Amino acid sequence: MSKITVIIPCFNEEKTIPLFYDEMERVRKKDFKGIEFEYIFVNDGSKDNTLNIVKELSKKDKKVRYISFSRNFGKEAAMLAGLEESSGDYVTLMDADLQDPPAMLREMYDLIKNEDYDAVGTRRVSRKGEPPIRSFFARLFYKIINKMSNIEMVDGARDYRLMSRQVVDSILELGEYNRYSKGLWSFVGFNTKWLEYENVERVAGESKWSFWKLFKYAMEGITAFSTVPLVLSSFIGLFFCFVAFILIIVIIVKTLAFGDPTGGWPSLVCIIFFVSGVQLFSLGVIGQYLSKTYLEVKRRPIYIIKEKN
Repeated sequence: MSKITVIIPCFNEEKTIPLFYDEMERVRKKDFKGIEFEYIFVNDGSKDNTLNIVKELSKKDKKVRYISFSRNFGKEAAMLAGLEESSGDYVTLMDADLQDPPAMLREMYDLIKNEDYDAVGTRRVSRKGEPPIRSFFARLFYKIINKMSNIEMVDGARDYRLMSRQVVDSILELGEYNRYSKGLWSFVGFNTKWLEYENVERVAGESKWSFWKLFKYAMEGITAFSTVPLVLSSFIGLFFCFVAFILIIVIIVKTLAFGDPTGGWPSLVCIIFFVSGVQLFSLGVIGQYLSKTYLEVKRRPIYIIKEKN
């Protein structure tokens, strides 16, 4: 009998968990007769009643398991913990807010089971319900990172995907501390089918992803899968060295030919400020990569489990 593990990262999802569980059970009973299921809820340091609700579910349903962190470690850590605890032949990651439609799971399962696919991912073809500025920057990010990286990132890709055990084991072999799962899925390869769907709004609660958190996550993706910013900062440095060399020659020739002293201190101050800004920007880029190396070298645990059943 095949077994499917459903991993649900949770952070302050007390309102959505009962709705998610009821919908998943409806889909399981309707579309997955004869297939074993397990649910792994990963409580990522929630401050509300999330953990207690999951514990109550686990008492009523033996399929429900839970992992509770000692604090909030982030969604990437929660997904990793779920993957490490999973035991299914097939594993899927889903959000508790029902933005990942459970009804799609049967089609995803059939594609892996009956066709030559190792994983089936989902991507949104619209961003209905999102602030326009967030949608604009999200699309811009995917255009930029696909230009910078050798790994293809699919625009609109969700973490919602169904994977075979071989894909999951390959992901778990990547033991890096700074994790960007959308890049890791692409890095390990395998034959992947993409299913498209219209964006679905949350059934309850509020999104935990602020613009600042999304920006930091985007920077994580760029630094994890591209060294182009380092190359770019080097080229900028070379360009300004070349410009400075040309200007020195121009000033020397102008002074010798016309006896014109070099003046214009306001413009000189502006140039100094501009070049200094470029230097600080380049140092910032280098600092980002250095900080990632520093975190990797320390080898701290990606998450700490406080309790689990």
